[in-house]
Amino acid sequence: MADAALDLLLLPTWLVPVEPAGVVLHEHGLGIRDGRIALIAPRAEALRQGATEIRELPGRLLTPGLVNAHGHAAMTLFRGLADDLPLMTWLEKHIWPAEAKWVDEQFVQDGTELAIAEQIKSGISCFADMYFFPEMACERVHASGMRAQISIPVLDFAIPGARDADEALRKGVTLFDDMKHHPRISVAFGPHAPYTVSDANLEKLRILAEEVDAGIHMHAHETAFEVQQSLEHHGERPLARLNRLGLLGPRFQAVHMTQIDDEDIALLVATNSSVIHCPESNLKLASGFCPVEKLWQAGVNVAIGTDGAASNNDLDLLGETRTAALLAKAVAGSASALDAHRALRMATLNGARALGLESEIGSLELGKAADIVAFDLRGLAQQPVYDPVSQLIYATSRHCVEHLWVAGKPLLDEGRLTRLDEERIIATTQQWGAKIAGRPAH
Repeated sequence: MADAALDLLLLPTWLVPVEPAGVVLHEHGLGIRDGRIALIAPRAEALRQGATEIRELPGRLLTPGLVNAHGHAAMTLFRGLADDLPLMTWLEKHIWPAEAKWVDEQFVQDGTELAIAEQIKSGISCFADMYFFPEMACERVHASGMRAQISIPVLDFAIPGARDADEALRKGVTLFDDMKHHPRISVAFGPHAPYTVSDANLEKLRILAEEVDAGIHMHAHETAFEVQQSLEHHGERPLARLNRLGLLGPRFQAVHMTQIDDEDIALLVATNSSVIHCPESNLKLASGFCPVEKLWQAGVNVAIGTDGAASNNDLDLLGETRTAALLAKAVAGSASALDAHRALRMATLNGARALGLESEIGSLELGKAADIVAFDLRGLAQQPVYDPVSQLIYATSRHCVEHLWVAGKPLLDEGRLTRLDEERIIATTQQWGAKIAGRPAH
């Protein structure tokens, strides 16, 4: 008996599955059935399968949907608010006061929706979010059709939505229970940073994370000052302290890691922890350089994130990946460091692995969720195409993102959002901008 007809057959010029590594399939079809990848075959064979809908995509490159492994979605509403400042000045004098004044459930709802729309148009199918009122972020993700890991923010002091760490953890467990069967949303714990969460609260969090098998998503080794402060207060580097407290492991997501020595690398390798690299935010805040090639060669899983729009200032993971590839070469002193194919892997499968989603997304393999992006390589600036992956990383912008499917459902069609009202989102955002800046809305 023949297989049932496909729901959708995509026929691009190039298809890059990411796994196996380094492969480019030319003139192949990808078939989707029930939201999953059901076929990858040469074009003629794929056409014999039969499909409800066939999309011819000449001059397009299909890859897995991009995975933005770190960000603060609602901070899109603070985009450009306090630029050109060092991290602690930016946080303590500008961002934290603005958050105290403006952040409520509506802020998070509107800011997250803006971030989701921008990310869909940038080819991102899955993102990791770490911000206040995570319940609101879950609502927006659910409605949008995107995939996300939503982290419960935990700090030692009161934050919007939680009086203290205990309340944040309590709410986090409730949210985890509410979302544990959601097909596109996973919930993780998000202790802010080693310098804002005590040993006692980290231990409580570790116990809960182990009980529910949740990820732990945390800024770590972001600046030299943070490492020095940890040595003075705790007598050990932040990563060593987190390891002593039992937080490191396969579900630990260490964000930034710009200040790393050989002992730090050994700990990451021994515990199978992931590193999430945010090069543009680190460059803009002059926080330092993550030694990506050194980590990669040691066997550490390195993913990539944009960070929040308040410190980047965009949620453009393709641009971020190009920056990462170029920066890795300069830091390693080697032109062959982080080649284009590995850079794409960092933005897809490595991100999925960091978030514990590698069995579901991150590569175009039979049985995986059909989270797929189509890039248009027909433009002037993409010619001639010798290696479509090199062209994607080094010569293509997010404006070439044409289609995005999550679980087989189109969220972007020929550059247009299918579920979100772009004009309404812009108008709402402009109202927030006027309010925060203290000027009349136009």
